[in-house]
Amino acid sequence: MLLCLKILLRIILSNCIGAIDGSHFRVKVAKEDTRRYRGRKEFPTQNVLAVFTFDLKFTYVLAGWEGSASDLRVLNNALIRQDKIFVPQEKYYLVDGGFMLKSGFLTPFRSTRYHLKEYSTRQPESPREVYNHRHSSLRNAIERAFGVLKKRFPILGSGTEPHYPTETQKDIIYACTILHNF
Repeated sequence: MLLCLKILLRIILSNCIGAIDGSHFRVKVAKEDTRRYRGRKEFPTQNVLAVFTFDLKFTYVLAGWEGSASDLRVLNNALIRQDKIFVPQEKYYLVDGGFMLKSGFLTPFRSTRYHLKEYSTRQPESPREVYNHRHSSLRNAIERAFGVLKKRFPILGSGTEPHYPTETQKDIIYACTILHNF
């Protein structure tokens, strides 16, 4: 059974072309907009959705969403925009549990261990845990890519409030992601 699962996983994940996630970047907004831009952080942020390859390259970035917007809401918008995310036929992107399982997007099993640290003391014990462990291992690339981006460009990772208008802050994120790829 476990061998069949490993073969199936290899086939599925070999068609996986990247990972998608959102990250929050500090933003300066007008006082009346502060509430919309305050999500899970104690200060206003913008939610930036990004698509990554496993070699940590950005292939799609959508910046500017208020911090209170969920990753799923931003992704749904990214799928209907004129400059939308393209998912080739029979290919997949890995997404975390905050997204819905839909064609072209692979989520982990819910109510099953998922995060890599959860496997540090005990190896996967069921087919679902094997899948989630592999999923998490591959999707970890997006966490590393956001970390590298914020470290490489301190203007993005700084804990201080930016001094630029919101539109300029979006443009800075786009510019930094383009420079990151080079």
